[in-house]
Amino acid sequence: MKVKVADTILVGAGKDKGKKGKVIRVFRKTNKVTVEKINIKVKHIKKSQSRAGEKITFEGPIDASNVVVICPSCSKPSRIGYKKEEGQKKQRICKKCKETVDVKQATKTTRTKRK
Repeated sequence: MKVKVADTILVGAGKDKGKKGKVIRVFRKTNKVTVEKINIKVKHIKKSQSRAGEKITFEGPIDASNVVVICPSCSKPSRIGYKKEEGQKKQRICKKCKETVDVKQATKTTRTKRK
């Protein structure tokens, strides 16, 4: 999958077509991504004796084929290619301006396992 966490993307299909957002989660097995403020879902929680009912809003995953990465150097949506030079890691490049797309990502927070 050519989309990574912290990439800025443009939605190309669906109800949020034309909107821009930042990738917050990538699901490699199902080929889906979660983007902030895109594909907002509402979950209704039934009331119980201990708490009131409520509506919870959250971002739902969308298919990775419906998004295009926006190049940070030319600020245009473009396809992603790969380039590898001797002694370096494989880098993602913009197909339009040939500049590298990879940016230093924020450090990942470690998650604790639930019991």
